Amino acid sequence: MLKNGRQAPNFTLNATPDQQLSLSEFIGKKVILVFYPADWSAVCGSELAIINTSVALLEKYNAVVLGISVDSKWSHKAFSEKQQLRFPLLSDFEPKGAVSQLYDVYNQQQGYSKRAIYIIDENGVIQWSYLPPDEINPGVDGVLEALDKLATES
Repeated sequence: MLKNGRQAPNFTLNATPDQQLSLSEFIGKKVILVFYPADWSAVCGSELAIINTSVALLEKYNAVVLGISVDSKWSHKAFSEKQQLRFPLLSDFEPKGAVSQLYDVYNQQQGYSKRAIYIIDENGVIQWSYLPPDEINPGVDGVLEALDKLATES
């Protein structure tokens, strides 16, 4: 994973079939990048559901959530609607895994993003990261603890 304290690489990915988002659009906010292996998998579904129920709490830290996987923009659209997600899912589909590779969380052998979380501060600097096993739902406790720590350091 990329080291804390370094500038987060900028990227632009599809958030919907006809809309793109860039990391640079969120300067002034904390960004929680949630890389995950696949839409429709049980662990990913439960991880994103927990994050979804925590969106209002995360917003109190001036934070936004961006989910990223190598699934297509169409898969993300269907999955997001089914899960009623309140944060965008970004498609790292073409070239496959390019952003996951930028963040050093691409599983080359399996062809998908590893499960990983980064917290990027308001200036675009990585402040916290976590790489759990792909089969483990990390929940949001670590993210909340990291956001609390960042708030007290500010």
